[in-house]
Amino acid sequence: MKILITLQNNDIAPRFDLTTEVLIARITRGKISGAPRTILLPGPSSDELCSLAIKEEVALVICGGIEDAHFQYLIWKKIEVIDRIIGPAEEALALAMVKKLQSGAILRTRPDRSTTP
Repeated sequence: MKILITLQNNDIAPRFDLTTEVLIARITRGKISGAPRTILLPGPSSDELCSLAIKEEVALVICGGIEDAHFQYLIWKKIEVIDRIIGPAEEALALAMVKKLQSGAILRTRPDRSTTP
């Protein structure tokens, strides 16, 4: 199974339609198989992102906000979508691998390093 996560820095991108970077991880028997790939897109485009998911044979998309038309298109293409996720991509991936990530989840935030002495 492949998982595609929309990225902004190391967090889930807040909007699917403005995403310019994605992480694709192959999951085998509940573990990451090989190194996850980060792909930089030439520009933000929901249509291109949907095409990438299909081309890469992704089974699950993890994202922040997504327009209903694109959500329905991915579902129609038999791609599961877990949306409205806020927080670190690494944590979202870990929860998705054990099937504990739910739409609307607000994941723990990393401590603000600027306030650490």
